[in-house]
Amino acid sequence: MSIGPTGTTPRPVGPTGVAAWLRDLTTGARFALTGGRDSWLRTALTAVGVGLGVTLLLIAASVPEMLSQRSQRESARAVPQPAETPARLDPTPGTLLVRAVETDFRDKPVRGTLVRADGPEAPVPPGVDRLPGPGEMVLSPALERLLKSGEGEPLRDRFPHKRVGTISDAGLVGPGELYYYIGSDRLATDPHASRVDHFGGDADQPPPDAVALVLGALGCVVLLMPVAVFIATAVRFGGGQRDRRLAALRLVGADIRTIRRIAAGEALCGALAGMAVGAGLFLFVRRFATGVTIREADVFPADLAPSAPLAALVALAVPAAAVVVTLFALRRVAVEPLGVTRGGASRRRRLWWRLLVPAVGVALLVPGLSDANVMTYGISAGTYRIALGAALVLVGVTALLPWLVERCVARLRGGPVAWQLAVRRLQLNSGPAARAVSGITVAVAGAIAIQMFLAGTRSGPPKPEEPSHSALHGSFRPGTAAEVRGWVDRFKATEGVTGATGYVERYADKDAGGPFPVTTVMTGDCATLRELAELGPCREGDTFVAQEPDGDVDTAGRFPPGTKLTMKEYDEGPSARTYHWTVPTSARVVPTRPDAIGEHRYGVLATPSAVDVSKMPDAETTFAVKVRPGDPDAIERVRNTAAAIDPSVRIRRAGGVVKDDHYAAVRQGLLIGAVLLLALIGASMLVGTLEQLRERRRLLSALVASGVPRSTVGWSVLWQTAIPVALGLALAVAGGLGLGWATLTLVGRPVTDWTAFLPLVGAGAGVIVLVTLAGLPPLRRLMRPDGLHTE
Repeated sequence: MSIGPTGTTPRPVGPTGVAAWLRDLTTGARFALTGGRDSWLRTALTAVGVGLGVTLLLIAASVPEMLSQRSQRESARAVPQPAETPARLDPTPGTLLVRAVETDFRDKPVRGTLVRADGPEAPVPPGVDRLPGPGEMVLSPALERLLKSGEGEPLRDRFPHKRVGTISDAGLVGPGELYYYIGSDRLATDPHASRVDHFGGDADQPPPDAVALVLGALGCVVLLMPVAVFIATAVRFGGGQRDRRLAALRLVGADIRTIRRIAAGEALCGALAGMAVGAGLFLFVRRFATGVTIREADVFPADLAPSAPLAALVALAVPAAAVVVTLFALRRVAVEPLGVTRGGASRRRRLWWRLLVPAVGVALLVPGLSDANVMTYGISAGTYRIALGAALVLVGVTALLPWLVERCVARLRGGPVAWQLAVRRLQLNSGPAARAVSGITVAVAGAIAIQMFLAGTRSGPPKPEEPSHSALHGSFRPGTAAEVRGWVDRFKATEGVTGATGYVERYADKDAGGPFPVTTVMTGDCATLRELAELGPCREGDTFVAQEPDGDVDTAGRFPPGTKLTMKEYDEGPSARTYHWTVPTSARVVPTRPDAIGEHRYGVLATPSAVDVSKMPDAETTFAVKVRPGDPDAIERVRNTAAAIDPSVRIRRAGGVVKDDHYAAVRQGLLIGAVLLLALIGASMLVGTLEQLRERRRLLSALVASGVPRSTVGWSVLWQTAIPVALGLALAVAGGLGLGWATLTLVGRPVTDWTAFLPLVGAGAGVIVLVTLAGLPPLRRLMRPDGLHTE
């Protein structure tokens, strides 16, 4: 820029427009890369800080693609439903019989498919080289490893077939999935087998979970808000040195717009370097994705890849945010040729707009508090409203922190010298401290809310005395009286079994309708029925109405002898079967007795000749088995016996598996993630503290030279860090407990853990201590007398 004649304005010399922008941005990048050790350090710190944030952003952006890939693989191997295949497929060289089956091991599902090819051209499922023949099997790598390990020894008897292959990644939902294909020659007579000419269809997906949606919204805020704060803090590293360099540029003739563009170029260079660091860290981290399991679901490393739109959004948003934050930081800095002047007394932070964000969130949550079941009806407009409201409450808690820190430190007076030094520093400028701590606030508040919610909604594990620990039940195709008795005898002969019962059953509807029109028809020989009720005299052809003593179900009153019943096929189609049967008038009302697992089975009891089992659509044989308590291997031996009868028999714990493994994993992962975020923010606070110490090294040296003990200065650094963190944690505890109470109220659950904040508050206190300890060595160096030397 040259100076015109006296009285005229300077006229620009050199490129203008886009060329000037590119020149200034390039100059800023050159300063960042070639400006000496301090510039290299600042760029490196910015790159590491931005890189860590970008890594988390890329992981979050990979979740939709990860779920999509899992769903696609599951759909590709799914057995087509009848609506997706011809109504009647005749056996051809290109068809096969299939049946999806499932068993359990240590209460973990082990899924598989029984197959029988009709010809050499039968379709092959994804991930399998060839179909297994009768007596052969193809296993997933995880199931193969389990069978070879000592842990899987009780499971080996369930898979005595010859292994002829391994399922590749294309045929598995995740690397840890326990899946198999077994060739079976029993499918030709299995009424539940399907004939298909291809694999692929709509896989069974769990219904939408409103609770999961709200938890996901809270989790995104908890994870991503601190990342945004950390990136915003990272690009401010070395702000004082940058401002002095910009003043030097003003001295040689650069105008204010030029120096802002140069500052933007310097920040952009650090952000781009951070993008490269983040991409490298992401590629490194995703190699360990197979070791992470959430709700019994794991992923292949290749699945952890952000979609193109989200990756582009991250690639554009992070550098843009770095530039915007840098320009925003310069808005109150007057860079003049002779030095840098920051704005004088800053305006007091206003409260009204900071209260507006959480107020909107509370307004969205309040309508749901009057309906305790708003989150139990599935996903609806109310669910999205609640998710948005919870997220706004968390964001609002963060917005309140700078105002709270400013107001609190303004009222602090007196105290030890170290305390006064820290308070005065915060009174002069509390912005950097509040920004660094805001990430801790949102992370802790969200983690507390989620911890409280999970603690209030989980179901505790069954007590040792509850029968579900030793009581099992299962179902199978309907068998004759002799077959059922033979199966029951095999269960009774299994080691660890103390009792077993088996019978054929089917639900039936009363033709007359009315309240409670459904009952159960149970079929078995007299010896079997005597295990279910006090029959008295019994011979083949008899029927009984089993009434539970002192029970709340009046079976005899609702289904007396002579009642007409109808049994309809579950698959309601044009060819659906229907069976009409009348309870004989000679049926006697008898009291029930506990079966093998201690439960009362009320309904209609019939001997085989009293009802035609072959005409009962969808009838099945039900087993009730009791094993020795405290012997988990006995449960697996029962399942092995069931698999020997037929692989499609599945034995479960009576009452279902009462466990909370996925919630435990979420809670543990949340706690670990919160601690890692605290460590990340602690690193940011440490860098910020070190930078402030370097900028104040002459002042620190002057304090020591004037007689102030070094310990006093060290304590001042501790209090300077501790005060904002303590205020942030207090705000986080209040916001987290309030939000946790609100979300539990929305599902009609009481608060069971008001102390969920203690581990996270302890972690926050640990951050204070670690940041202070890490800052003491450089603090001692900066307090040396040579710090007063200047040139």
